[in-house]
Amino acid sequence: MLLRERGITGAWGSRGSAPDLSEAWNYGSLFGYFAQAPEAVPEYNAAAPPPGRTVLEFNGRRVYTGFMNSRAVDAYFRTLLDLEGFAAADPSMNGIQADNDGAEITKIAFAVDASLETFTRAANAGAGMLFVHHGLFWGRPLRIAGVHRDRIRFLLEHNLALYAVHLPLDQHPSLGNNAGLADLLGIEAPEPFGEYHGRKIGYKGRLAKPLTVEEAVKRIGFKGRPPLGVYPFGKRESRTCAAVSGGAAGEALQALDEGIDLFVTGEASHEIYNQALEGRLNMIAGGHYSTEVWGVRRVMENCAAGLNLEVEFIDAPTGL
Repeated sequence: MLLRERGITGAWGSRGSAPDLSEAWNYGSLFGYFAQAPEAVPEYNAAAPPPGRTVLEFNGRRVYTGFMNSRAVDAYFRTLLDLEGFAAADPSMNGIQADNDGAEITKIAFAVDASLETFTRAANAGAGMLFVHHGLFWGRPLRIAGVHRDRIRFLLEHNLALYAVHLPLDQHPSLGNNAGLADLLGIEAPEPFGEYHGRKIGYKGRLAKPLTVEEAVKRIGFKGRPPLGVYPFGKRESRTCAAVSGGAAGEALQALDEGIDLFVTGEASHEIYNQALEGRLNMIAGGHYSTEVWGVRRVMENCAAGLNLEVEFIDAPTGL
């Protein structure tokens, strides 16, 4: 009997004790329910998972399920990334953007962008889900026509689920794009920086070792790809740094206000150039794509270990 057939539709508290997972684990629908309240998942205390079962960690508690479908994966990602906390600030429909038919997912592909190229490569690689930073929806309705229709049709025809996480992936203190940049640059005890829609999504702090702009460029380059722009307008060696990935050139003004030596982002801006020059701010525009591979790859590594699924990173650089 499925959990939903028992009338369980909310938190456990108002309905007494939780069901015995030794029975419930057999049903892939189990995690469709838990997607909204993973902290309420009862723990199954077997010494080891039964053959063929997957182990999930929810806030340090071990839970087993028979197979992984999109809802189970969604529940797992929601324990890692603050999708609900960014709901008001981020209109980009974080989470499942296109579902499959409920089929088991044994492999997840990861990419920066949702596109026909990444969809095709994910499907060819045998993935049941594609996780991206830039999804298909950005706060306004889209007609199912043209390029958008082609994308949706491909996902449906290939039974490929699409999962997108935007600002929560930029901001995450250990798995995010900006945490990745902070680690690469050697920022010690990073503090939140760069307010966007009322939330600080970047990080700032003192560098463990003073860096020249050239040294910083080498540290953040993905696969040795060159940055979009390098602007050594300040000190020969920077001792403080702030990083906000992607299209955040405007946050250079916040860096100037706070006396930061080096500002790292993805894209440059004509209107910021003279501000940085006259304010003696070193600035690196590392590329929107190249500064946002780090979060996707960190979540991929976490997913491989936490879900025991096959994963693959699809590198589809835009040069921008």
